[in-house]
Amino acid sequence: MRITFTSFQRAAAFCGALLLCDIAAAQTVLSAAQMQTAAKAQLHAGQPAVALKLADALIARDATDLTAHLVRARALRDMGRFDAAEVAAKQAWALADTDGNRFAAAMIRAQVLSSAGKRTRAQLWLRRAAEAAPNERLKQRAARDFGYVRQKNPWSTQLSFTLAPNSNINNGSARERSFLNYELSKILFGDPVEYALEAASQALSGLEIGAGITTRYRFKQSPTTAHDLTFSASYRSFLLSKSAKNQAPDVSGHDFSFGSINLGYGFTKKNLKGRGRLNFGAQIGQSFYGGARYASSQRLSLAQAVTHSRTSQMQYRLEKEWQTGQRTSDLDRLSGRVTWLNRRENGNLMSLSFGAVHTSSPSASAQYDAVTLRAGLTLAKPVMGAAIRFNLGTELRDYDFTQHGPDGRRDTRVFADVTATFRQIDYFGFNPSATVSLSKTNSNIGLYDVNRFGINFGIRSAF
Repeated sequence: MRITFTSFQRAAAFCGALLLCDIAAAQTVLSAAQMQTAAKAQLHAGQPAVALKLADALIARDATDLTAHLVRARALRDMGRFDAAEVAAKQAWALADTDGNRFAAAMIRAQVLSSAGKRTRAQLWLRRAAEAAPNERLKQRAARDFGYVRQKNPWSTQLSFTLAPNSNINNGSARERSFLNYELSKILFGDPVEYALEAASQALSGLEIGAGITTRYRFKQSPTTAHDLTFSASYRSFLLSKSAKNQAPDVSGHDFSFGSINLGYGFTKKNLKGRGRLNFGAQIGQSFYGGARYASSQRLSLAQAVTHSRTSQMQYRLEKEWQTGQRTSDLDRLSGRVTWLNRRENGNLMSLSFGAVHTSSPSASAQYDAVTLRAGLTLAKPVMGAAIRFNLGTELRDYDFTQHGPDGRRDTRVFADVTATFRQIDYFGFNPSATVSLSKTNSNIGLYDVNRFGINFGIRSAF
């Protein structure tokens, strides 16, 4: 980031005289515009002390001289006087009265904060600069500097917000009737006994409201490695629709609320002569359901990305999780996934992935094996001003045992979603987005037939 200089050659001619003359005398010879030009030239020449004297003289002449305050903030920053530079940058921002002036003041303030090591606040001011930018070129400059500061910032934080109408907030059955415990009913009655499902066990529609935070602190870094501490927390609750309230008058949306807290460590290393990236992670967490503890977990993960060409990359991931249930079954889960990413000639990004999961548990009905196939497509060209991403997939689950039937349980789920990010709507570097998703699960046990349709409204960072 730098101040734009004009008439540099003319300003340079003044420099020798300014160095020999008293500033007060110079004010009687030079106009304000000439002194502003000379002050900028001194900054450009690496003479912040001289630029500061010129800026102070300009401010003494006119306390509302925005250019002088900008120069003063930059000069103090270059001299390492960060506290005074912040004060000067605040004064410049207070004087800014046009988009162009606000852009310049926000950029200077971001410079000062970044140099002082306050990079998270610097990123916020770069977002303000992008919002005030009078043209696309300057907006892209703010976005570029944002990326640079983010790379240098040991802290990285993402916030998420969810507002999502959903046809099935409780993962309820699409059926109205099912069968009693198969083995028990066979012993007692000779044959399975069909019964009507409770209202809370059937699909209930409503509105999901949620928020989440993920933050990372990079406490050690080298050109090829990085060590991070991570923290994440999320919570979502629900408001039942009018029809759901009529269907289940004794049920509240809070009954299905879900939250989680996770603390972890991450290690990243560049390998394979710069073509690869290895990630190792360890995490502990606690989840909550309906306001009560649901399950504790410990998780280890190992991932490797390999770039094969300018347009193609392979990603491999292996994960082991141990879950201790307070309101659910204990569970050990081993999962793996392979993903292929390819940038097509037309710029579209295509992804294909295959995943597999094996679980074991003291509860036989909680054990299952699963495989998942997924395909994704991100369009390079916007559609009616929106960036579009598609996902489509299927999952097969096989449970060896279920109390509801003699032959185990087999679920087949198909799912799809499309996300539109509205790039033309930009506020402080954020774009609104909308995701339409649907899924359908068919099971040989009718209780587990599940249909879901939802729309998720969110916010995504533009840079």
